[in-house]
Amino acid sequence: MSTVIKIKLLIVIALFFSSFSVFSQKKLLDSLFSIEISRKAEEFKTEKYFTKATSYFIQEEWDSTLVYSMKQLSLPNLDNSLLDYCHFFRAYSFKQKKLLIEAQNEFSLVSTKFVFHYFVKIYFGEIALEQNKYKKAIPYFLEVENLPKDKEYFFNKSTVQHNLGLCYLHLEEFDKAEFYLLESVKLQEEQNDSVILVGSYGDIAGLYYEQYKDNLAIPYFEKAYNLSKKIKDFQLKQNSALNMAVVEENRKNFPKALVYRKEYEQWRDSLNDQNKIWQVAQLEKQFAVKEKQKEVSLLQAENKIKIAERNGFFYSAIVLLLLLGTSFYFYREKIKTNKVILAQKETLDELNATKDKLFSIVSHDLRSSVNAMKTSNAKLLENLETKNLEELDSLLHQNSAIANGTYNLLDNLLHWALLQTKQSYFEIIAMRLFFIVEQVAYNYQSLLVEKNIHLENIVLKSDMVFADQESLKIILRNLLDNAIKFSNENGVIKIYTQNNNDTFCELVIEDNGIGMTEPTRFSLLKETTLLAKKANENTIGTGLGMQLCKSMIQKNKGKLNIESEFGKGTKMIVSLLKTPPNG
Repeated sequence: MSTVIKIKLLIVIALFFSSFSVFSQKKLLDSLFSIEISRKAEEFKTEKYFTKATSYFIQEEWDSTLVYSMKQLSLPNLDNSLLDYCHFFRAYSFKQKKLLIEAQNEFSLVSTKFVFHYFVKIYFGEIALEQNKYKKAIPYFLEVENLPKDKEYFFNKSTVQHNLGLCYLHLEEFDKAEFYLLESVKLQEEQNDSVILVGSYGDIAGLYYEQYKDNLAIPYFEKAYNLSKKIKDFQLKQNSALNMAVVEENRKNFPKALVYRKEYEQWRDSLNDQNKIWQVAQLEKQFAVKEKQKEVSLLQAENKIKIAERNGFFYSAIVLLLLLGTSFYFYREKIKTNKVILAQKETLDELNATKDKLFSIVSHDLRSSVNAMKTSNAKLLENLETKNLEELDSLLHQNSAIANGTYNLLDNLLHWALLQTKQSYFEIIAMRLFFIVEQVAYNYQSLLVEKNIHLENIVLKSDMVFADQESLKIILRNLLDNAIKFSNENGVIKIYTQNNNDTFCELVIEDNGIGMTEPTRFSLLKETTLLAKKANENTIGTGLGMQLCKSMIQKNKGKLNIESEFGKGTKMIVSLLKTPPNG
């Protein structure tokens, strides 16, 4: 075999090998394991968050699994087995989302008493293998390989053996690699899994080729090619045909090599068409979501108008009844009634002013956001045609920021309206602050990365407060959103607690951003129902978020304080009860 052809064949094998190297326990949720975790959920059916986390885990809804398992972990006095299941659910979800570091951290929190702890070993090995840490991965796989044979396990042994073979192959310990790869293929042939076998045959061919054993490598390339005809994976078909083309070129059988080359090009074109169809589907999905958001926004605006009209009629009726009642009283009572009417009129004027200000600001910000999204989407379509990937990436991030800002505005508007109409539901319970902060902070990772801001959650896990969980999340979201918004790039945000009082626990959100002047600080702390536009017009905001925070802190029997100096950052201090409120 000439050096040129040898190098060419090596490149093809490397492509094939890198695409199908790491095999994972993808049948984790099948049969007996699924039954076992369902049984566990039934055992703890009173734990509603754990039940939901289990259901979403079985349905492979990883984001929802992360949310509800974290909610379960935030509750006090958890059963140890529940802790293990929750950490395992979170670790596996992070792994499926390719967040390997987070997955490792969660797996490390699963105790050795966990009934499926051998899965933890397997996934530690797979993560190390994906990180190219082959020597680190081998002990995990060997420990699972040497488990006692007299017990029933739910993992795929061929996958463990195959990954062991890959580790040894990368370390150039070819004898061990050959043993484990061939053993795994035997089991896979019994299981008749064609997709996995195509990859396994290619890996064995690569093993022999690394040792210049072409007579052993080529039959496995042929096996992979013949088997690829029975599957629907275009990428596997393409790689198999390309490998056979190079094999035939090496044999000087150029007519046959040309046939394989044409087949390779056909599968490559099919794969490209498939990718284009997927891209178009993604764009259609994004457009549908945007249209749905417009419908939701319109319906919400209509509902707010109806509520405002209803309240207007209600207050007008009260005023009319009071006026009719005054005719039956003597002069002094008339004076008292007039005072009451005057006070109510002032309240109505203030509420009407707030309503008018709200609709003016919100409609302006919504119009600006939608117009910005419309302009950005037009640019997105233009750059999609020219395939300007750098500009596409910038526009997609811009669209994401606009959508997040608009969503936060609408979310605050909804909760503000619920507070004003006294339709919000509050349930003050005991909770651990650390986990609530972690859950809220997780949703802001992309914004933090975009501005390169470092967030430190140093709240003690032992800190307990009494508050309504959902309203506390709204408070944290608004304060953290402001901290990010008014922080400079490469800034630092710290979240911690101060326990200087027997009644209150002080939660502090501290940033080193632009800070604020004393008049601004005073106006933010002032008790008022009127809304005010932020001084920094470059940021989207109505002042509604801060007003909502103050109202919800008050509903939770807490206090708000602000420490800030212009140009030196801000501390937002929320005082929450350590003991249940009376009455």
